[in-house]
Amino acid sequence: MASATLTPYLRDQCHEIEGRFGDGNRPSELTTTVPREYVHRTALSEVFLTNWRRTDDGWVVSAQWPRAHSFYGPVDGLHDPVLIIESIRQAGILLSHVGHHVPLDHPIIWQRVRYDLAPRALRAAEAPAAVELHVTDHDMVHRGKRLASVRQEFRIVCDGADLASATLVYSCHSPAVYRRLRGEYSDVALANSRKLPVPQGVAPQQVARERDRDVVLSPTDRPDRWQLRVDTSHPVLFDHPVDHAPGMLMVEAARQAAQAASPGFTVPASIDCSFARYAELDAPSWVQARTTGRTDDRRQVEVTVEQHGNPVISAQITCVPAP
Repeated sequence: MASATLTPYLRDQCHEIEGRFGDGNRPSELTTTVPREYVHRTALSEVFLTNWRRTDDGWVVSAQWPRAHSFYGPVDGLHDPVLIIESIRQAGILLSHVGHHVPLDHPIIWQRVRYDLAPRALRAAEAPAAVELHVTDHDMVHRGKRLASVRQEFRIVCDGADLASATLVYSCHSPAVYRRLRGEYSDVALANSRKLPVPQGVAPQQVARERDRDVVLSPTDRPDRWQLRVDTSHPVLFDHPVDHAPGMLMVEAARQAAQAASPGFTVPASIDCSFARYAELDAPSWVQARTTGRTDDRRQVEVTVEQHGNPVISAQITCVPAP
C-alpha cells in the first residue's frame, strides 16, 4: 500500500499540479491524471483520478472511467460497479496526502468500504465516463498534527447522473508503526517468498468473468465454499508487490462468491465490506457465501473470508439482474 519516496523532480511536478488543481481552479477538460504516487499505483493505466478541489464542506474529486479495461471492463453495456470501490480507494488515498498531509510512504489501512448504486446510471456510452466524487470527512482522529483515521462519505455522479452513495473508513500508520503491527510479515520480499502456489480456478462463467486469470476463487468439495486464489502476477490486483492479499482482491472475491451464489443476478447493486485482519500469502484463505434473502428481482448474499479459522472480511452484497 505504501508508495516509494518521490524524486525531487516528481515532487516539484506534484507541487505544480497541486498549484494548478488543488486550489479550486479546475481545467475545463481532462488534461492529465493525478500523480500515480498519490493513489499508490505503479501503472499509469491504473490511475483513474484526474483532478481534485476543495469545496465549502469537503472535496470534489474527478475521475475518468475507460470504455475498455483489462479487468474492470464493461459487461452487458454497464461499467463494472467495482470501479466505484477502486475510485473511492484512490480518492481516499489522494485526499489523505493532498488534503491531510499524510506522507506518501504511510500505509493506508481499510476498516470498511461500502456503496449503494443505481444500476441504470452505470450504462456505458460512446466516450469514457466522467465521474465526480463529492467527499466529506467525518469522525476524524489525529495523532499530533497528523491524520490517524477518518470516515469519508461519498456522493458519486457519473456523466451528470447520480450513481451511488459510498463510505470509506481507513486509518493511516507510519512505516515504523506498520512494521510493529505486521512483524516479519511487513517484509514484502519475505512475504512473497512464502506465497502459496496458485490453485486452479472455477470456470470464469460461474463468476461472471471471461478469462481464467481474472478468477479469484478455486473450487472445493462444497458448492458454497472456495479457496481464495492469490495470483501475485495479476497486473491489476497486484499492481505492485505487497506483503498481504490486497483489499481489492478481497472485494473481488466477495463479488465473485456472490455471483456464484446467485446466477443471473450479475450486478452487485450494493456491497458492504468490513475488514478484520490481513490475509497472509503463506496460508490458504477460505471464502464462503450464504444467500440471506430472495425476491424476484434481487438476491442478498453474505460472504465471509477466513484464514486459520479467523475472520478476515465479512461482506453483505445485494445482486440484481442487468437492467
